[in-house]
Amino acid sequence: MSLASVIQVYPAADYQVYIYFADGSVRKYDAAPLVEQGVFTVLKNPEVFRLTCTVLNGTLAWDLSGRRDPYDCLDLDAENLFNTCPKVKDPLEPAA
Repeated sequence: MSLASVIQVYPAADYQVYIYFADGSVRKYDAAPLVEQGVFTVLKNPEVFRLTCTVLNGTLAWDLSGRRDPYDCLDLDAENLFNTCPKVKDPLEPAA
Protein backbone atom coordinates (compact mmCIF):
# COMPACT_ATOMS: atom_id res chain seq x y z
CA MET A 1 0.00 0.00 0.00
CA SER A 2 1.36 3.40 -1.00
CA LEU A 3 1.71 6.09 1.64
CA ALA A 4 -0.46 8.22 -0.62
CA SER A 5 -3.27 5.69 -0.37
CA VAL A 6 -6.46 7.21 1.05
CA ILE A 7 -8.16 5.12 3.72
CA GLN A 8 -10.95 7.49 4.86
CA VAL A 9 -12.52 10.80 3.93
CA TYR A 10 -14.67 13.19 5.92
CA PRO A 11 -16.58 15.86 3.97
CA ALA A 12 -17.08 19.11 5.89
CA ALA A 13 -18.77 22.46 5.26
CA ASP A 14 -17.87 24.74 2.37
CA TYR A 15 -16.59 21.92 0.13
CA GLN A 16 -13.75 21.00 2.48
CA VAL A 17 -12.71 17.35 2.77
CA TYR A 18 -10.49 15.83 5.43
CA ILE A 19 -8.44 13.05 3.86
CA TYR A 20 -6.92 10.28 5.97
CA PHE A 21 -3.86 8.68 4.40
CA ALA A 22 -2.25 5.29 5.03
CA ASP A 23 0.80 6.96 6.64
CA GLY A 24 -1.46 8.26 9.43
CA SER A 25 -1.54 11.86 8.23
CA VAL A 26 -4.72 13.87 7.85
CA ARG A 27 -4.81 16.49 5.12
CA LYS A 28 -7.44 19.03 4.17
CA TYR A 29 -8.58 19.48 0.58
CA ASP A 30 -10.50 22.57 -0.51
CA ALA A 31 -12.78 21.39 -3.32
CA ALA A 32 -14.49 24.78 -3.79
CA PRO A 33 -12.54 25.60 -6.98
CA LEU A 34 -13.10 22.04 -8.26
CA VAL A 35 -16.92 22.23 -8.14
CA GLU A 36 -16.76 25.11 -10.61
CA GLN A 37 -15.10 22.97 -13.33
CA GLY A 38 -16.49 20.65 -16.01
CA VAL A 39 -17.88 17.33 -14.82
CA PHE A 40 -17.37 18.35 -11.20
CA THR A 41 -20.10 21.06 -11.32
CA VAL A 42 -22.64 18.39 -10.26
CA LEU A 43 -20.91 18.54 -6.87
CA LYS A 44 -21.97 22.19 -6.35
CA ASN A 45 -25.08 20.78 -4.69
CA PRO A 46 -23.83 20.51 -1.07
CA GLU A 47 -25.96 17.44 -0.39
CA VAL A 48 -24.60 15.59 -3.44
CA PHE A 49 -21.07 16.63 -2.48
CA ARG A 50 -21.43 15.34 1.07
CA LEU A 51 -23.48 12.18 0.46
CA THR A 52 -21.42 10.84 -2.45
CA CYS A 53 -17.97 11.65 -1.02
CA THR A 54 -16.12 8.37 -0.39
CA VAL A 55 -12.97 6.37 -0.98
CA LEU A 56 -12.71 4.52 -4.29
CA ASN A 57 -9.58 3.51 -6.18
CA GLY A 58 -7.50 4.28 -3.08
CA THR A 59 -8.34 7.97 -3.25
CA LEU A 60 -10.92 10.69 -2.64
CA ALA A 61 -13.88 10.09 -4.91
CA TRP A 62 -17.54 10.89 -5.43
CA ASP A 63 -19.74 7.88 -6.13
CA LEU A 64 -22.50 9.58 -8.11
CA SER A 65 -24.08 6.33 -9.30
CA GLY A 66 -24.24 4.82 -5.80
CA ARG A 67 -22.96 1.48 -7.14
CA ARG A 68 -19.41 1.74 -5.68
CA ASP A 69 -18.16 1.09 -9.22
CA PRO A 70 -14.47 2.16 -9.36
CA TYR A 71 -14.89 2.97 -13.06
CA ASP A 72 -18.04 5.06 -12.63
CA CYS A 73 -17.00 7.78 -10.20
CA LEU A 74 -15.26 11.13 -10.04
CA ASP A 75 -11.90 10.66 -8.35
CA LEU A 76 -8.73 12.65 -7.78
CA ASP A 77 -5.11 11.57 -7.88
CA ALA A 78 -4.06 10.41 -4.39
CA GLU A 79 -0.38 11.25 -4.93
CA ASN A 80 -1.26 14.81 -5.94
CA LEU A 81 -3.57 15.23 -2.94
CA PHE A 82 -0.86 13.88 -0.61
CA ASN A 83 1.74 16.28 -2.01
CA THR A 84 -0.39 19.43 -2.23
CA CYS A 85 -2.90 19.37 0.64
CA PRO A 86 -1.79 20.78 3.99
CA LYS A 87 -1.54 18.50 7.01
CA VAL A 88 -4.14 19.26 9.67
CA LYS A 89 -5.30 17.91 13.02
CA ASP A 90 -7.90 15.16 12.89
CA PRO A 91 -11.28 16.94 13.18
CA LEU A 92 -12.84 13.77 14.59
CA GLU A 93 -10.47 13.57 17.57
CA PRO A 94 -11.88 14.95 20.82
CA ALA A 95 -10.31 18.21 21.96
CA ALA A 96 -7.72 17.77 24.71
